[in-house]
Amino acid sequence: MDLGDQLKNLFPDHVSEEEPSNEKEKPLYWLQDDPIICKYEKRKGKPVTILEGYNGADTDFKKLTKDLKTLLGVGGSYKNETIIIQGDYRGKIMDFLKQNGFSVKRVGG
Repeated sequence: MDLGDQLKNLFPDHVSEEEPSNEKEKPLYWLQDDPIICKYEKRKGKPVTILEGYNGADTDFKKLTKDLKTLLGVGGSYKNETIIIQGDYRGKIMDFLKQNGFSVKRVGG
């Protein structure tokens, strides 16, 4: 007798709220067919990682930028359909994007 059966014996009138959901989980971001380009540059002597090629909605764009900055614990911004992250985090960013279903292309060294 497992815990669920014991609870049913103690509370026979209780209706369980847990219903198995057969629906697919909705993706967090709008996914695209074209790869996102991840490149490294130095601006004013400081390293930055630049993501280009994401053509989703503006709200998805903001959410992706915020999630990347939170994951890495660094600053960054988005301007002119590019995401700029302070520091060289190409490996971690590419892993995060691949886990969320994006295709990513690394440009440069």
